[in-house]
Parts: sequence; structure tokens; C-alpha cells
Amino acid sequence: MTQTDVEPNTALVEANALRILAMDAVEAANSGHPGMPMGMADIAEALWRHHLRHNPRNPDWPDRDRFVLSNGHGSMLLYALLHLSGYDLPLEELQNFRQWHSRTPGHPERGYTPGVETTTGPLGQGLANAVGMALAERLLANEFNVGEHEVVNHHTYVFLGDGCLMEGLSHEACSLAGTWGLHKLICFYDDNGISIDGHVEPWFSHDVPGVFRAYGWNVIETVDGHNQQAILAAIEAAKGQAEKPTLICCQTVIGQGAPNKSGTHDVHGAPLGKAEVQAVREALGWPHAPFVIPSHVRAAWNAQPQGEALEREWQARFDRFASAHPERAQEFRRRLAGGVPDGWDEVERALFAQALEVQESVATRKASQLCLEQLVPALPELIGGSADLSPSNLTRVRASVPVMPHGDALSGNYVQYGVREFGMMAIMNGLATHGGFLPYGGTFLIFSDYARNAIRMAALMRLKVLYVLTHDSIGVGEDGPTHQPVEHAAALRLIPNLNVWRPADQFETATAWTQAVRANGPSALLLSRQNLPQLQRDTAASLEAHRGGYVLQEASGAQPQLVLIATGSEVHLAVQGAAQLEAEGVPTRVVSMPSTTVFDLQDEAYRSGVLPRGVPRVAVEAAHVDGWWKYVGLDGEVVGLSTFGESAPAPRLYREFGVTVEHIVRAGQRVTARAERGEAYAQ
Repeated sequence: MTQTDVEPNTALVEANALRILAMDAVEAANSGHPGMPMGMADIAEALWRHHLRHNPRNPDWPDRDRFVLSNGHGSMLLYALLHLSGYDLPLEELQNFRQWHSRTPGHPERGYTPGVETTTGPLGQGLANAVGMALAERLLANEFNVGEHEVVNHHTYVFLGDGCLMEGLSHEACSLAGTWGLHKLICFYDDNGISIDGHVEPWFSHDVPGVFRAYGWNVIETVDGHNQQAILAAIEAAKGQAEKPTLICCQTVIGQGAPNKSGTHDVHGAPLGKAEVQAVREALGWPHAPFVIPSHVRAAWNAQPQGEALEREWQARFDRFASAHPERAQEFRRRLAGGVPDGWDEVERALFAQALEVQESVATRKASQLCLEQLVPALPELIGGSADLSPSNLTRVRASVPVMPHGDALSGNYVQYGVREFGMMAIMNGLATHGGFLPYGGTFLIFSDYARNAIRMAALMRLKVLYVLTHDSIGVGEDGPTHQPVEHAAALRLIPNLNVWRPADQFETATAWTQAVRANGPSALLLSRQNLPQLQRDTAASLEAHRGGYVLQEASGAQPQLVLIATGSEVHLAVQGAAQLEAEGVPTRVVSMPSTTVFDLQDEAYRSGVLPRGVPRVAVEAAHVDGWWKYVGLDGEVVGLSTFGESAPAPRLYREFGVTVEHIVRAGQRVTARAERGEAYAQ
């Protein structure tokens, strides 16, 4: 029997198993979205049972097809697929849908459930991640497939709905996918015409096929999403062309199988109810109790034998590749494992040696570029890019090669994303989830707002993704408050699992880059537009910079009477302020804190050693003050901003907003005077 010669009744039974499991799990949880799983069950059966190359016994097999559920609210469809296919997702987990610490959370989460490639739920992001995955496949194939040795050759499949296409993010990413010709990206559009508010015509009436054709996609229209033969034929057609990504427009009925509620928004995001659940069983001819799947249905779904055979065949090909090209094979394994290459310590030593040699004042964005000049050639998995700001972010270096088609191949290590901040960072997430790449991307810090949810998703998934966010303060100057980030550093520091670095000079920038490369999660580097002086530091101080906060300059005498805490472009101001306070007889310690998020992870002994209890403190940053009160206490002071900026040269702005040596000295005088009067100092 060929893939297109599937017994319709058998296919319907297997699809109905998905419908019933999804319906029953939502009913048991009294929460969830049954409509999409029931409406897309036939498409899922056609893809997963007849085309998807995967091995449930090894969800991390490198050459597996990737499957992304971009309309992640329909998570029970994916859980049912994983369970029936033979992944390590027992029936009890489906019965525990949406409950505390279950492996079946409300939306699919990478790392919680085996077989979930990326965390989805915020609509459009799964689709954008998939573009990154498909890009990774093409680039790895170009790099590692040699002659007859083909070790990278897989597809990326996406389920998406109307909501995904309403989000602007999806269009940022899909226009790039068409430009890049990602022909192994195949997307299934669940065209059911229903969203939470009802029928979508009043607010979503544009020509979806026409839009995607304009993006350079292959579009297959008006496919009956409940007809296995039509779906299978569309998949074959999509896989049969090698020029464009494909959008398969599937006309479906939301909640298919629910006799009284299908085709309405009532089935979108609420349990069907006891009476309708029974009506579904009767309509589908499914006499079994909740969560009971007949053995013959389970046998038909079990993908373990075929998956193991597919991986064995690939492993044999890889072994032949490794025999012919052992160094390439070793590099492929290392890239997929995510470790740094041999000799990496030497690369880091060279970075710091270079940093300590720099004497002239440079902007930390330039310091970052100097680091990248060494990092990019030494770390082939680095794939850079910028949202049309390469000359400003300084993310492109001599070893950067633009990603673009070269004949049938796609190659390069630097992506020109265009003005697409959200799309860039969501695609970077896809590159990271695929494996084999360490993506970094640049924009102005102010525009991290556009992409914040992609940054948040990277942190939620603990993806190793690096953000180069320049023009990090009122130091932007004449561009004015629209381009001067005030609240952004504090906002990024609030995201769990995100390491935020704001270095003060070349040395701290090298520290930030080396720590970001070694981190087990995302990092954001906040970098200055304006030049900053190189700080004087001793060897002992420099050894602690990687801990996020450290004593840059010790007070004269036995104990400090004041601690000045500063970050980034304000550290040299704190050093100058400390010199004046020392001249007035106030022993002053200067603490540079390039990363509050990393400092907060240190043990209490280290933190209290850097910031001794009972000693007055002043914090300095040309940004919003609120995040610093936890370090200075209620009786300390923060020199910073609580308003938007203005348009003027940077030195004038620093004076007008009071981020100056004079204001630091006055603040230090006030807090030490209060301490001398014996006023309580709470920390």
C-alpha cells in the first residue's frame, strides 16, 4: 500500500482516537481547547502516520523531522500524538492534563514533554521558530553533507491557525523564509474561520494564499482537511518541489465530531460538557470509556519500530561519513552536543589579553566587535545578525559571511534580518532549538520591546541565545527619548533565567562574551554608543568580574565607610566620585556590577563580602532607579532617572538628569552623614 493509498475508514479511526483523547483530557481537567485538536486530527493522522520521520525512543535523533504546534493552545493534539506514537508519555500524564507538575502543561513546553521541539502558545512564535529550524537544516546540510554522504536531510512541519497569521511576527518570519527558499518547511494552515470571538470574517479577511505567494511560498489551496487522500496528496506535492516553503491551506471544521457544537467558537477554549462528550462518542461510533484506546488502534499508531529503523539507517550513513571524514564527523557531534571546541581556554585567554592591552576609550559596542573578531573564527556555530543595524550594533566582523542562496545551497554565518526585531529573535530561538548553532543578534536596546516575548520564551526554554543590545542609555543623545532606553535594563533583569550584562569597558565586555558563550541559557549584552575609558583594575579584582559584581576599587584604610555601586557607562563616574570622597576623608569602595542577574546567583558569603552589611551605599545607573533599591536599602540613594530622556548631546543629558560625579559625591555625603548621626541603615 502506498502512502496515498490509505484505507479511509482505518485512517478515520486513528484520527478519532486523537479526537477522543483530546476531548476526554480537556473534560477531565475542566480546562483547555478541544476545538483545534478535533478539527486538525485528520491532518495530524496523515502527517504523523505516513510522512513524519521520527523515533519515539530517541526524541533527540539529529536527523529527525521537526514538528511544531504553533497554535499551541491545541496542546492535547500533540500530547495525544506523542502518547500514541510511543514516546515516554504514559496515559496517566494525559489524565493529568494541565495539573501541577504534569508533563502535559496547558501549552507545549520544551523540556517538560519528550518530543516537544519548542515552547508554543504565544501565537505566531512557533511558526517563526520553525523558520529558524528550517534555516538551521539548510545551513548544516550545506556545511556537513559531502558528496554521497548525506547526514542532514529532514523537514520541518508546522500546524498553525488564523491567530498565528493575524500576528505580525508570522509575516516577518515567513517573508524571510520565502526569500531564503526554505523548501523543507511545510506548514498546515487550519482554515476553520473561527477564533475566540467567533467567525473571523469581520477582522480577518485578507487573501492568505495571495499573501504567501507574494512572500515567495508554494501554496496549495482548498485542501479538504478531513479527507486523508487530499491531505496526503498535498504533502507529497509539497515534498516534491525543491524551491520554496509550502503553505497547505486546509479547510476544516473546528471541533469536528461534536454534533451540536462543531463549527462554532463554543468549542474553541472550553470543555464540551458531559452531554456533548457523550454525543461525540455516539456520533463517532466510539463506545470505549474515557482514556481507553483499543489495542489495534495503539498498534496502528506505534511508531517505535519504524522510527528505530529510520535512525539505524541514518546511523549507518553517518558511520560511513565518519569513516571518510572523521574530523567533520567529530565537529558535527560537538556542534549538536553544544560544547565549546578544544582549546577554548586559549581563545578566552587571548580575548582577555587583548582587552587588557586596549588603552584608548572605546564604546562597549566597539569592544563587543573586537571580541567577535576573535570569537567568530574560533566558534563556527556562531551565527550572527542584526535587524538592519549592523553598522550601529557592530555585530558584523571580517569573518562574517551573509546568509544567502548560492545555487541550490544556502550558506553563510551572518543573517541580515531587515527591520524585523521580533522575527529575528524568534528565528534565533528556532536556530537554537534545532541545534548546531549559537545565534547572536543585534538591535538597539530600546527595540528589545518589539521582541520582548521572544526573549522571554528563550529564557523559559533556557536556550543559549545571545542578544547584542546597543545604544543602552541616555548616552544615545540627540535621537531623543524615542531611542533612549530608560526602563529597559530593569525590565530585562526581571526575566527569570536571562543573564543581563552591562559592561563598563573592554575587559568587562570580554567577560560578558565569554560567560554568555558558556552559559546554559540566554544572555543580553547592553552596550554603549559613547566611548568609555578603560578602567584600572588589579588582577584579584579582574578574577571576580565573571561573578556579576566585584570590588573594582577598594577604599583606603581598613574598612569602607561608603560603597558606590555602578554599572556600564557609569562605572568611571563612580571611580571619579570615589576619588573626591576619599579626598574628603570618606573611605569609599567602588563596586562594578556588570550583571546584577549573575551577582544575585552568587552565595551569600560572596555577596556580603562585596556589599558589606551596615555600610551605606549609593547606586549609579543612567536608567530607571527602581531596580537598585534592593542593593542600597531604604536609607541608601540611587543616582539615575525616573523620567523619559530628552533630545540633546549626551554630555548635556547627563548633566541635566543629574547623573554626574557631583551628584554621586553629594549622594555619598548624605548617606554617610546619616550613618554618622546613628540613623538606622536597613539592608
